[in-house]
Amino acid sequence: QVRLMESGGGSVQAGGSLRLSCVNFVHTSGTGNVAWFRQPPGKGREGVAVVLGFPSTRYADSVKGRFTISRDNAENTVYLQMNSLKPEDTAVYYCAAATHSFYSEALSPNLYDYWGQGTQVTVSS
Repeated sequence: QVRLMESGGGSVQAGGSLRLSCVNFVHTSGTGNVAWFRQPPGKGREGVAVVLGFPSTRYADSVKGRFTISRDNAENTVYLQMNSLKPEDTAVYYCAAATHSFYSEALSPNLYDYWGQGTQVTVSS
């Protein structure tokens, strides 16, 4: 059963923008963390941005000021707007959801229960 469905990946040149979407079938009332993670080629999975069940967000230092996460509860969708993309942003991006809201370690992949299938983002120099 699909619980999270990502879309919006693609290939762009450095400095370009992409918007990722994650349709969230896990939460029906806007509660619980939804986060974006990424896995660069040959590296481990890392947290990028998270929107908590209460209105709060957190970002990895590497994307602060460039990426924006937002949540549309009416559409059950979480977005990741990515601007000023860099080649080092190249990765498979995953949407993940937790059954509850938490702030501490909100960018730790081990604390998320549901994962999407991933979408590739490639940034060329």
